[in-house]
Amino acid sequence: MSARMFVGLVLAAFAASAMAALPGEFLIDKGWSFRLLPGSAAAAAHPQATTWHAAKVPGTVHTDLFAAKLIPDPYVGAPEASQQWIGLADWEYRTRFDVPRAALDQARSELRFEGLDTFAEVTLNGAPLLAANNAFRSWRVPVQGQLRATGNELRIVLRSPITKLLSQVQAMPLKLAGNYPSPYGDEPPDAMTGNFVRKPGYHYGWDWGPRYVTAGIWKPVVLQSWDALRIADLQLRQDHVDAARAELLALASVEAVRDASFELRLWQTAPDGRRSLAAQRRAELHAGDNRIELPLHIDRPERWFPNGYGAQPLYRYELEVSDGKTTIAKAGTRTGLRSIELRREPDDKGRSFHFVVNGIPVFAKGANTIPFDMFQPRVSKAQLRRVLQSARDANMNMLRSWGGGYYESADFFDLADEFGLLVWQDFMFGGGMQPAYDEAFRANVLAEAREQVRRLRNHPSLGLWCGNNEEEVAWKYWGPGQAMKAADPAFADKVWQGYVQMFGVELRRLVAEEGGGIAYWASSPGDDLAELANTPASGDMHYWEVWGNPAHPVTKYLEITPRFMSEYGLQAWPVQRTVDAFAKRREQSMASPVIEAHQKFLAGKGNERLLKYINDEFGQPKDFADFVYLSQVMQAEGIQLAALHHRASRPFTMGSLYWQFNDVWPGASWSSIDWFGRWKALQFHARRFYAPVAVAATRGAAGQTQLSLLNDRTQALRGELRLRVMALDGKLLREERRPVELAPLSALSLADYADADLIGQADPATTVAVFDLRVDGEPASRGVVYFKTAKEMLWPDPGLHAQLRRDGQGYMLELHAAGLARALWVDFGDIDAELSDNALTLLPGEHVSLRLASKASLAMLRKSLRLRSINSQIR
Repeated sequence: MSARMFVGLVLAAFAASAMAALPGEFLIDKGWSFRLLPGSAAAAAHPQATTWHAAKVPGTVHTDLFAAKLIPDPYVGAPEASQQWIGLADWEYRTRFDVPRAALDQARSELRFEGLDTFAEVTLNGAPLLAANNAFRSWRVPVQGQLRATGNELRIVLRSPITKLLSQVQAMPLKLAGNYPSPYGDEPPDAMTGNFVRKPGYHYGWDWGPRYVTAGIWKPVVLQSWDALRIADLQLRQDHVDAARAELLALASVEAVRDASFELRLWQTAPDGRRSLAAQRRAELHAGDNRIELPLHIDRPERWFPNGYGAQPLYRYELEVSDGKTTIAKAGTRTGLRSIELRREPDDKGRSFHFVVNGIPVFAKGANTIPFDMFQPRVSKAQLRRVLQSARDANMNMLRSWGGGYYESADFFDLADEFGLLVWQDFMFGGGMQPAYDEAFRANVLAEAREQVRRLRNHPSLGLWCGNNEEEVAWKYWGPGQAMKAADPAFADKVWQGYVQMFGVELRRLVAEEGGGIAYWASSPGDDLAELANTPASGDMHYWEVWGNPAHPVTKYLEITPRFMSEYGLQAWPVQRTVDAFAKRREQSMASPVIEAHQKFLAGKGNERLLKYINDEFGQPKDFADFVYLSQVMQAEGIQLAALHHRASRPFTMGSLYWQFNDVWPGASWSSIDWFGRWKALQFHARRFYAPVAVAATRGAAGQTQLSLLNDRTQALRGELRLRVMALDGKLLREERRPVELAPLSALSLADYADADLIGQADPATTVAVFDLRVDGEPASRGVVYFKTAKEMLWPDPGLHAQLRRDGQGYMLELHAAGLARALWVDFGDIDAELSDNALTLLPGEHVSLRLASKASLAMLRKSLRLRSINSQIR
């Protein structure tokens, strides 16, 4: 990625995030500047940063430094170590603003800071205004009487969270375990501060992203003024929704300046655009906070369904408050009408774990999301739309918003509503252990949680609130928790009791009070604070014995049958074009400094683990480009094996969310879509293995192939199953066809084959079994079973042929294979081109047509076209 690319993305994101102020609101986003606060070691070492430079608000220190040409691009090459001083420094932002005359005349004025990262000292016209300590909260401060018509000066000092907290952490006799120790010396590995601050955990580094402990005014600063009242919140609580009737209660929180009587009208805009008065009443408001209820009902509501189960109609509501003559305040919200529950039913093995929407038990298909950039303010709605549309296109219906980042934006949830993507929402605790024994820390968290639950509760996509990611299992089973129990049992008990109080009692109660009926889950993986966690019998699981320790082969996935698999994954590099954006070709080798800088697993040595999995199946890559390609094939085929096993285990298993969906920067990771939004092979495979109707043919290490037919539709289906056993050159050894009936919402186990049952005496190194399922109205589904590892197969030349031609506004690519072509990847080098499909396996004699969209000319595309398959890798 060039410097121009980084600046372009920054500017585009700021443009996309610019918002028009509502009536009575004034956005303070102009004239900002920043500097490194003088008087520190960092200031002495970087004097050029101590002078004032232009800043963007919302923004971050890192993006402002880069725009001012004070640091190189944080994503290109390997600059990470040289930029750690930024997280140890204190920073100051300032601006001057004038206040509209109408605002000065209002009875109330507040400055609203929607996001300050993190320890922020705010002054207005030289007077202290606010001391903030939580990046996930907004802060409202009354300023009436403190404003002048012109020349108001706002200053914000942002203190380094590391410098601020390090001494108190070091003073602890026993330290709470953090996540990823810094390799750069900016804080000691035995005294990590990230657990003690309410700030995105991934800023401190993770095994898929860099360590950039940034700071900034990361959300808008707004001056809001009003004379009579303001509507603080509008909730649409869905008390009952079925096909016949929806019973809702609109709950308005109104802050009034004085006692008075007002008329309230609630307008409804139906999905078809029809607007009607849904409810109205007159209310006597008292000075201060008021809560007003407006019941309403809808006959034969248009219900919202997850992707694959129905449409996503959305209702818009607007509340107007008037004094009988003039409308003095408005507030609006949007929602979809649905019933949703997390169902946990006991059986002879434990308890079920599945989501029921509008009475339909939904098999959750999807992935885990992480932050979409290291520097959140530059994430645009267009970027989110592209990635979330990819989830919908891949037949996903759920995303788990992981707890080490930030609570996602309104844009994210609006898109999830529109695309039918349920969101499992973690509270922002990504791992390690928190000082929840500290009442002030818990109070800060609860204020954060209350704000976020209220902000998101009207979204029909919100499916679950989860207390944290992996904290319970880490404490119970991993080293640091066990060590603390042994060293100081009394302190360990204090830590655990604080944990139970916050995650077992207080957050649960808050979600019950404020969440509008959405379920709460204490920790993932877990069983809602049962004694055992991360067990197949009950609750949700994270499974990392494949890839992690002890690095089992991918066939081990078939031996683990959970109730709900909420994490599992295999790593891969992004496509060559993405690698080229941060590393020159001469810098691209598995052990080069730049490549290791963008491989965060095992502190840069993750390529060794990746190579192990590639070698197990495919053998040694020829070069780095081959390594990139084979990493994607290995990832896609391995996750496919696991996901199909999970789906075939329905109804015992009712969810499969692989790790991970997206990327925070360009580099190696477990994602299926890279930072640029480009699909890896896994994303193309996901569209097939998450298809509503699919065939699952999964072969384990012992040479047994389990055959199942999967139907997520709510109606029974009929189709045909075809089995062919063939040689790699196309010679047909066996063929069978049979009609099949698929019950609604089911997985039908059809057969369990030993290898000899399928191929008889044929040579397993030259033979495959192909299962094709065809159902009218559904995409065809195929499973190909191999009986040797790829490196042991006797591959013939696939005889690939490609023809590219214009087709309307785009192009059509015709592909043909003379012999079997496994894991065919179509690439156009330095040209961006979007294909309707990729990562294909073509059978001997098979022909496919792919749509292609690109701004490049036909001649350029033809010149750049490259085909790669396993057959051309292993000879």
